[in-house]
Amino acid sequence: MRLSEATREEIRRLAARYPVARSALIPALLRAQEELGWLPPEAQREVAELLDLPVEAVAEVASFYSLLFTEPVGERVIQLCTNVSCLLNGAEVIRRHLEERLGIRPGQTTPDGRYTLRIAECLAACDQAPCMIVGTERYGPLTPELVDRILFGDGERR
Repeated sequence: MRLSEATREEIRRLAARYPVARSALIPALLRAQEELGWLPPEAQREVAELLDLPVEAVAEVASFYSLLFTEPVGERVIQLCTNVSCLLNGAEVIRRHLEERLGIRPGQTTPDGRYTLRIAECLAACDQAPCMIVGTERYGPLTPELVDRILFGDGERR
């Protein structure tokens, strides 16, 4: 998988905006992921070349952040928080509901490739517990009914 010239050019522009190329790493990885849907090793190598960074440094960052995907994912990635606030406010009920409705377990993608369910340690939204992120939007406090509206109906945004 090779990045498009438009993406490569955007990454070069990002690098030029910062005094240190490493500062552009996360936005560059997000841009590459936006194009490819995830960050295969080839894309990580391209980003490393464009930013003149060691491939290992790029791989470390790509594998650390929960919003960066180093494996193929579905069209919509659901990240359910399992931090203590979310667990105390019903995250397990929401996890079971998601598993039942999607027919998958955490770490899996639906057979149609539409959804990937992931567990997140913390989404920094204890005031919205239990919460989840779908794509880049955060939702909470969740109920099974709200989950259904978000995923299958006209969901509320928070």
